[in-house]
Amino acid sequence: MKSYDAVVIGGGPAGMTAALYLLRAGVKTAMIEKLSPGGQVLMTSEIENYPGFPDGLQGWELADKFAGHLEHYDLDRINDEVRDIEVGTTLHTIKVGEEDVQTKAIILATGSRYRKLGIPGEERLLGKGVSYCALCDGNFFRGQDVAVIGGGNSALEEALYLARLVNKVYLIHRRDEFRGLICYQDKCFTHDKIEVIRNTHVDEIQGADGVETLALRDATSGDVSQLKVDGTFIFVGFEPIMDFVPDDIEKESNGVVTDVEMRTNVPGIFAAGDIRAKMCRQVASAVGDGATAANAAFTYLEQLGV
Repeated sequence: MKSYDAVVIGGGPAGMTAALYLLRAGVKTAMIEKLSPGGQVLMTSEIENYPGFPDGLQGWELADKFAGHLEHYDLDRINDEVRDIEVGTTLHTIKVGEEDVQTKAIILATGSRYRKLGIPGEERLLGKGVSYCALCDGNFFRGQDVAVIGGGNSALEEALYLARLVNKVYLIHRRDEFRGLICYQDKCFTHDKIEVIRNTHVDEIQGADGVETLALRDATSGDVSQLKVDGTFIFVGFEPIMDFVPDDIEKESNGVVTDVEMRTNVPGIFAAGDIRAKMCRQVASAVGDGATAANAAFTYLEQLGV
């Protein structure tokens, strides 16, 4: 059985920052990440609000910079999925893949995943015109008509990205007011390829072997209509990835509960980034969470005499 002083679960901005700070403090550390390091950043077409990059940069570029920074340190990487955590007194056991890993401190940094609409046709047509990632799938719809569903920053950013590739983007929001930043709203509302449809619910995604039409319902009048599209991109928020988090750790519907030092209610277990119950979910705040969690974990390990 492998044993570490600290284990970071998740390789996004929060996880990589936490690992960096622990390694710099001389803590024997492992990072568990089932996919490529970067998390949601890898699926972001362009980041314009990360300090130090006034001209913006692609999500994968920033992820590569984070990962490259870690290459200078002796970090054990475990590429598999965490199935469970057994909470102990001073030693916790992480069940990852087919093996167990023991550690004194854990930093949960698994981030979040796209929230689904939960409407008919969504699951059946996933990968057949339904997508949650414009950067991943936008190229398949060059010159075609697509719909973007949502009203936050992600929906607005992805609509702008898709407008570079497709013939037309229908931006559909169930409310009259959008939640996204005004700078993104201004760009979307004045773009000649983007048509904004407000106060409208999407009740069903229809099609035989691919997306063909959307069943729409006016939120005010209740009138129903059909919208012909070739693809549908859904951006209606995120939900924290905490399926593996044991009941010992306090959670809410929007994430793991921590104090300002990223400590959970279980000694030795911390949380950082989008898995936390919090309001601001940005790369900058994830990095801050990671640094804070690592500092708190280091202090905890010192108290144990590690």
